[in-house]
Amino acid sequence: MRYSIIFASELAVTKMNTTQTTTAAQTPSKPVMEIGDILKLLPHRYPFLLIDRVVELERTKRIVAVKNVTFNEPFFQGHFPGTPIMPGVLIVEAIAQAGGVLLLTEIPNRDELFVVFTGIERARFRRPVVPGDQLRIEAEVRAFRITAARLEGKVYVGDKLVAEAIVTCRLVPRAAAKSNAESREET
Repeated sequence: MRYSIIFASELAVTKMNTTQTTTAAQTPSKPVMEIGDILKLLPHRYPFLLIDRVVELERTKRIVAVKNVTFNEPFFQGHFPGTPIMPGVLIVEAIAQAGGVLLLTEIPNRDELFVVFTGIERARFRRPVVPGDQLRIEAEVRAFRITAARLEGKVYVGDKLVAEAIVTCRLVPRAAAKSNAESREET
């Protein structure tokens, strides 16, 4: 099992080295990571996995991911009926998930760790995101350590900026995260 995870990481790194840099309004034809590669890195699953593919990845520096927003997203049932708008907090979560992929590609024992949010700063929402939009999530590293990162994220639909935020995250042991969750359930 461990070998398959390491192999997937090495494959992703090989793919990373062959990608081309793109402008903000372009999406390359060949992704760096497909959904299967993302599922190997992130613990998130439907309906909370908010990135579909990675189109650029510059190790420890920058990531560009894509999320296709469809009318079938569960949050559109209540946000808002008749006028579906993607919640801003989920757009920021997509930035954090992209940052998590970037951070986890550098961690050899990632199956033992979780990436958790530790902060959100300067979140701004410029335009609504609606069904049919394709989000291009760009996150650039402002500070990077092997156990934590601070990223500046910008989200575009086409060439229009729809949201931006600075997010910080940290790696924590899965056992500790599970233990904390169980102790909260008991109280």
